[in-house]
Amino acid sequence: MAERQDQILVVTPGDRTAGPSTPGMERQQAVATDDMWSGFVRTEAAMVSGWHHHGEYETVIYVLTGLLRMEFGPGGSTTVEAGPGDFVYVPKGVVHRESNPSAQPADLIVVRAGRGDSTTNVDGPAQG
Repeated sequence: MAERQDQILVVTPGDRTAGPSTPGMERQQAVATDDMWSGFVRTEAAMVSGWHHHGEYETVIYVLTGLLRMEFGPGGSTTVEAGPGDFVYVPKGVVHRESNPSAQPADLIVVRAGRGDSTTNVDGPAQG
């Protein structure tokens, strides 16, 4: 949905559009402005996404259902996990991949603040 400076908007699930694509993840864009991106993400059980980063965007993720595992750092050697009710912060430019190690889909709310392309897919993390 495009930015509207003069109105408060409600975005229903049917109003969301396809968000930036990363293998293994379904992103739905709710609101995007020049400085912010927000949306809904679903990852299926046992899914592992492709490696990617969010450029000049800082990202906050709220886990609604399922589990979120994030791999990052040299060679993807660092891992964090979050469950329902947890927030996850991803700094600008951090190459990572996401997975859902649970037996149910993971539903996430994502808000990014920044500028430029909100998602860049890459071959993998730096090795050192």
